[in-house]
Formats: sequence, structure tokens, C-alpha cells
Amino acid sequence: MIIWIIRLMVIVSGWIIGYLQFTNHVMGILVGTGAALLIILIEIIIDKVALDTMISAGIGIAIGLIVAKMVDYSIFQIGDEKVIAFYGDYSPLVKIACAYIGMLLAVRKKDQLDLLDKNIFPSKSAAGKALMKILDTSAIIDGRINDIGDSDFLDGTLVVPGFVLRELQEVADSADSIKRARGRRGLDVVKKLKDNKKIVLKIFEKDYPKITEIDAKIVKLADDLGAKIITSDYNLNKVASVQGIRVLNINELSNAIKPPVLPGEELKVFVLKEGKEKKQGVAYLDDGTMVVVEDGKNYIGQKIEVTVSSILQTSAGRMIFARKGRE
Repeated sequence: MIIWIIRLMVIVSGWIIGYLQFTNHVMGILVGTGAALLIILIEIIIDKVALDTMISAGIGIAIGLIVAKMVDYSIFQIGDEKVIAFYGDYSPLVKIACAYIGMLLAVRKKDQLDLLDKNIFPSKSAAGKALMKILDTSAIIDGRINDIGDSDFLDGTLVVPGFVLRELQEVADSADSIKRARGRRGLDVVKKLKDNKKIVLKIFEKDYPKITEIDAKIVKLADDLGAKIITSDYNLNKVASVQGIRVLNINELSNAIKPPVLPGEELKVFVLKEGKEKKQGVAYLDDGTMVVVEDGKNYIGQKIEVTVSSILQTSAGRMIFARKGRE
């Protein structure tokens, strides 16, 4: 409401200034009104257009005018008076054309200029770009990326997009206590990664306003940067893979490095709770692998020896079935 009052005041001021300063006739009012409307139009455009777009347009116009000036200088260096006289008639048009083309190129190519962050790329080679890895929200909240970084298995640059940080902040400010705890954990993980001397971490403030979904933004950024994605999100893993983006899934890595367990092998496990089926007990190995113990219900709260009978590999990980071993 206030902005419309201000705009109305600008229009009235235009009437008065046009009438008093330009001419004391209707023409003065029309000129003043036109000037006021032009000012309001510029204000609306400035409000709608992003700041980086306006800066890019300004730089493009400046470069265009410099090119036009160089053309002027080149024409005058020819020394032919007829050519100079002919060019003089069209010099303003050349300047306008150069400024327009410069502005157009700068605005159209602005997104590509955003990607020219020298601090992001470890090297200018394609191999250097391939060493970049973008962390998504799930991988950060998961927290295991810290342990992987400490083990020196990560090389290249870890990239945390600005929109991922903003999502973490929103989760950390959630009214839901569980979500709030997850968000704060994620922010703590980012801080630890940044303080870790073994890891090169960069916050990259590149956004895609026209894309609403975070996963879609991550895939687009990975495509633009030629980077890989580190995630523990099954759906993002599939979507990115379909689009030809290489994905490093933390869950798959975890499953791959679990020590092998073979049928007939004996294990010592702590039976934690009752299983889904009758008389079953459930235990967990140190790496989190679930062990279903047949007839283990009676041993809940005890550490017992079991013999592995079979192993089931699922998309979520391994599940070991065992039976009570010797006493």
C-alpha cells in the first residue's frame, strides 16, 4: 500500500515539475506525467529483475560501448573524409547496437559466468572437474561423510550448494523436534567438514530459481560443473543415474566394506529385542547389520553364540539369519 502512495506522489510531482519547469501548458503536464511513469516503470523493472542480472547487463553495456568506441577510433584512423562523414551519420546507431548486443550477451550468458568460480575447480582440466563432489542434504545429515573424509579416501573438492545449506537451516528451525535435531546435526557436520584439514570444502552460491525441487537443483548443478553427487538418498541416486550423473552412495559404500560373513560361521551377538516371527530374536553387529536369531526370543538381553545359517542381501543392506550355537 505504501509503495502505491509513493508512486502516486511521484506522478503528482511529475505534473507539477512538468507544468512549472517545462511549459505552463497541458504539454508540460503530459511531459511530467510521462517522465514520472517512466521512473515508476524503471522502479518496477528493478524490483522484478535479480541484482546479478542487472549487474551483468550493466557490464555488458559498458563492454558494448567500449567496442563502439574502438570502432570509432578505427574509422577515424582510416583518414578518408567520405567514410568518416558517412560513419558519422550512423555512429549513434552503432553505439546503441553494440550496447544492446553487449547487454544481451551478458544477460544470456550470466548463468555460465556464475560457474566460473576459480576457488571451486581444483584444476582447469576435465579430470580436475571430475574430482568435484556435491553433497546433498541426506549425505550431510547422515554424518558418515566426516569419517570417510578422515580416512583420506576423499580427494578433490567437496561442494555444498547454498540452497542445500538453506534447506538445512529450514530443517533446523522446524517446529518438529526430530527434524530440528536432524537439521542442527547437518549444520554441525558442515562445520566439522570445513574445519577438517584433510578435506577441501567449498560453499557454492549458485542457484536455479526456476527449479523448485532441491534434488533437481543438485542434479542440474552436477551437470553444469561436471561433478559427482554424494548422497544416501535412494531416489536421488536413481534420478541422477538416469540423467548420466555419477553418484557415490554412502549406503552402497557402507555395504561394500562390511566384513564378509559366510554360512556356518560363528558369531557372538547381543540379542536386543523380539523378532517379527514367532520365537525370533534380533541382534545387531557392530556395523549395524541385523541378525535374526531363530528361537532367540528367550535370550533377549543376553550375549550368545550363534551360527550363521543364511544371508539375505537387500537394497537396504544385509540381513543375517542365524540359529543358537553351542552353549
